[in-house]
Formats: sequence, structure tokens, C-alpha cells
Amino acid sequence: MDEKGENAFCGSSDDYNESLEMVLKMTPDIIFIDIDDTLDDLKGFLYEVLQYSEHQPVLLALSHTKEKAFFAFKNDFFDYILKPLTSLSLRRCLLKYQKAYPPLSPELICIKSNKDFNYLNTEDILFLKADNNTTDFYLMDGIVVHAYSTLKTYEKTLPGNFLRIHKSYIINSNFISRIHYGKSICVIKKNLHKIPFTKTFMNNVNSIVELLSNKAILTLN
Repeated sequence: MDEKGENAFCGSSDDYNESLEMVLKMTPDIIFIDIDDTLDDLKGFLYEVLQYSEHQPVLLALSHTKEKAFFAFKNDFFDYILKPLTSLSLRRCLLKYQKAYPPLSPELICIKSNKDFNYLNTEDILFLKADNNTTDFYLMDGIVVHAYSTLKTYEKTLPGNFLRIHKSYIINSNFISRIHYGKSICVIKKNLHKIPFTKTFMNNVNSIVELLSNKAILTLN
């Protein structure tokens, strides 16, 4: 799977709790599930993955027969692979997955809710604000888009100009007009939003200051 460096193997387990822990901790994009003789436990496992995962992974079923294909179809499995697994069958499956889920342009981020796909241009995002287990995206045009994932989810996927400066805020450094260390705030150019920062994320704040200072024509004390 990792011959091109595009995939990484996270691990495997035949224990219910260990498998669930692995999925919730590693947040894999793809899960291969051997559905032979596991249907009773599998229903509960799929329910917990859907309920607790920050994003829903793609499910691939493995089985010795075609008898459970209807079950896989009803439970939204992406593909059904007959065992014994071969490199050819795996390659076909991954190519099918790559066509169905092409990587997004770095300029776009997809906010998904059930069957609603909302694509945002990262250049239009001023900052992100955490609201319990959801996240609000504040855009240049004043619109606020609500996403049903945690701030940590987007911290991992957004471009490098997005930096976390508070447990509840990720800021687009391209829109910062002022950083006030005394008041512990960053000011956004658009609408003059005042975003607080904390000592926990001071390294990120200092990185923004250094970056903006390097772009400035003149710095006066």
C-alpha cells in the first residue's frame, strides 16, 4: 500500500475495544473490515465509529463469500473484496477509492454534514472558532459556516498560514493587522475582530510576528 508513499498502514486488531480505540485515535481514511463471523459485533462497532469519529472513514469489506454483500451495501461499505486478498484486488480497490475521493486543492476545504458538501476557499477564511464539539468558520463576506467537527480536526488539515493561538481559535495569519502582547489579542483586518491568544500558543504568535516583520518595509520602535 505504501509503495508510492501515498498510504500509511496504521495497524490491525481482532479485538473490539482495541479496534475502536485505534480508529478513534488514528482517524484513518480507510478501514478494511473482515466481516466473516463478526456481524453481531460489527453492527455495534459501526455505530460507535459513526458516533464518535471526527470524520467518517471509508469502509472496505473483506469476506470469503459473496453472501454478506447485501449487508455491506446496506451499511454503506465502499467496496467488497473477496479473500484471499491479492495485490491486484487491493490495487483495484485503492484506485477506485482515489477516483471517488480525489485530494482537494490546497485552496479548498470541504465542510460535510450528512449529504451536504460545503466547499470553502481557504483564502476567504478569517478565523475558526470552537463551539463545544463544533467549529464556526468566519469568512471575509461576513458569513459564518458551522461545521460538526472539532477545531483539532481542521488544525491538522489547513495550510500553514492557519495557526492556533487559543484553545478556541485558529487564525488566518494573512489577515492579521495588529498583535498586542499587552492585551493578548490579534486584530483581524476585516471587521476588526479581536481574537485572544494565550501563553500555551505563544510560539505560534511569535512565529506570526516574525513572519509579518519580515514582510514589513520598516519597523519603528
